[in-house]
Amino acid sequence: MSEGSNPYDASRIVVLEGLDAVRKRPGMYIGSVGERGLHHLVFEAAESALNEILDGTAERVGITLTADGGVRITDDGGRHPVGRPGRDDGPSLEDRLTVLWCGVPRADRRSLAGGFAGAGPAVVNALSSRLTAEVRRDGSRRTLECERGVRVAAPARTGPADDHGTVITFWPDAEIFETLTFSFDTLADHFRELAFLNRDLDITLTDDRDPGAPRAVRFRFPGGARDWITQRSTSPHPDVIGFEREYAAMEGTVEVALCWADSGDEGVTSYANSRCTAGGGTHELGFRDGLAAALTAYAREQHLLTPSDPDLTPTRLGAGLTAVVSVKLDRPEFEGALRDRLGNPPVRICVAEAVREHLTTWLREDPVRSAAVLARIPVTARD
Repeated sequence: MSEGSNPYDASRIVVLEGLDAVRKRPGMYIGSVGERGLHHLVFEAAESALNEILDGTAERVGITLTADGGVRITDDGGRHPVGRPGRDDGPSLEDRLTVLWCGVPRADRRSLAGGFAGAGPAVVNALSSRLTAEVRRDGSRRTLECERGVRVAAPARTGPADDHGTVITFWPDAEIFETLTFSFDTLADHFRELAFLNRDLDITLTDDRDPGAPRAVRFRFPGGARDWITQRSTSPHPDVIGFEREYAAMEGTVEVALCWADSGDEGVTSYANSRCTAGGGTHELGFRDGLAAALTAYAREQHLLTPSDPDLTPTRLGAGLTAVVSVKLDRPEFEGALRDRLGNPPVRICVAEAVREHLTTWLREDPVRSAAVLARIPVTARD
């Protein structure tokens, strides 16, 4: 570097604080300013309400795409006060909307895993041109209004209320986003997935943007992952294996559902605390370990493998296999640049044990059905 060049020193460092940091670098908090980030804004806004259901303080959540380009999130919880609370009342809705990391849910088995950066609902406020929040609680209705993350006025009482709940409506900022058009199908896929993975959730997604053709769909699946596999299977009446089990050793629960169809590629999808783990991890490895162990042991019992034949390998276990592996952990350890791989070592052993035990029971119940499953396993899986 020559003496005349401009050196990089402390004077060139820009310190961004609070919601200004979100507006300056939105991609760090929602992934992008394109369609992906726009939809993530809805996911982030809805997460607090959905966690209230998982906490047992609410029963239903509604997400509505409004005719004026906004998004309205409603719940029947209303646990948080809108203004500054006492110390024993927890963070207020105003705090949660104006202070980063305030009110971020605990990362345990009873909550969703968190957004792209886990910064909380203040990100939604920061990236909206306007946001209004209404809380019905203790017999009164109070509202808060913000513009681009800044409170316009102190929370005001706007009337009485004979019920309880929270309504947050926001309009994404055209100065931030490349598009302001939401995809109903993309949002539906996400909330449907969450409802399958969390059987307590009751979510309604409504589209009011076209007055001539409004539409709404409700997501509630008491059967959990079993319901999901039933819908995904290509067979008209799939024989679904499903179970849920808790393990103290991994500080959490595992839920697995799977079936084999007559045709189709193998498809295994895994989740940790409702987050899709496209990179796999210890839960997916444990699933394959348990599957291979059960199929190998049964094949040897039925003399379909000779004593000299090697065990079946976990990587390819038959065309037509469809499975969902979901773990809920008190202390999830996500790895990788995208945090899409689960790293908790005890999970592999626990999931493998659960899958091996349940699948072994299923295989022994019907030899004809079990022989058909084993026949689908390619020779390469036996090498």
